[in-house]
Amino acid sequence: MVIDKHLFSRTVAEMAVCSLIEELELTPKPGLVDRKNTGAHKDLTFQLMTDSAQSLKNAFENIAFISFGRQPSQSLREEIAAIGRDGEAAMFAVTCGVNTHKGAIWSLGLLTSAISVGTGNYSVEEIVSTAGQLARFPDRQCPHTVTNGSKVITKYGVNGAKGEAQQGFPHIMKISFPMLIHSRSIGITEEKARLNALLSLIAHLDDTCILHRGGPEALLFAKKQAAACLATNDYCLLYMLDSEFISRNISPGGSADLLAATLFLNKIHLIHKGEEGLNEYQLKRKVEASV
Repeated sequence: MVIDKHLFSRTVAEMAVCSLIEELELTPKPGLVDRKNTGAHKDLTFQLMTDSAQSLKNAFENIAFISFGRQPSQSLREEIAAIGRDGEAAMFAVTCGVNTHKGAIWSLGLLTSAISVGTGNYSVEEIVSTAGQLARFPDRQCPHTVTNGSKVITKYGVNGAKGEAQQGFPHIMKISFPMLIHSRSIGITEEKARLNALLSLIAHLDDTCILHRGGPEALLFAKKQAAACLATNDYCLLYMLDSEFISRNISPGGSADLLAATLFLNKIHLIHKGEEGLNEYQLKRKVEASV
């Protein structure tokens, strides 16, 4: 019995895209595009974000395919980085140059590779550890361009998406993932559990998207308000917080990317526990393949 690499890679890619769309559909999300509005973004729409997510399937599938059964290495790091840049190009072609999921390509690309390195057998802890190993290898082919994220990292001394990945996604493992599991355990709806996971990220993450738009004052405001919402368990407050974020031009895009990554890892967690109910995302589905 062997795993069909093509089927495996397609399945992992479908899970990644599904996680992006689940994050998008979650409503209400303060300052972010959702089913209610476009948040603090004048250049985005729900449909554009959906199309962008779908455009990344090939990139995630290719990353999974070339990573299958390999060990983290400099060469693998640079191979998946090249595929990630192709994914960015596909995204920009669909969005006419608007950056919709660049951060998600980074985080989900690394996690996709790590899942495939472990041929679907790694635990969530092993996946993030492997992703961290990959992220710590330098990408020697990366174009040296100044981005909004790099400017914020230099100006404010925060980790950003790169540092988060290199450290093994601590905000997922210590904050959003435990919050998601805990919220489910107390019997609230799946939507509210996911909103709790998002709020926990906003409350703790030095979100470079928020810093870019509004500086430290906006970041402090967002953290305090997200923590207050969590403390009250009053989800109606999210609609007021959404309006406040929009008026202040606050968009917790980094938190949204990590929520999508949390939902992605959660699928692996459920599969390993034997609780996954979506047959089309059965990562461990094995088939007889000709050698």
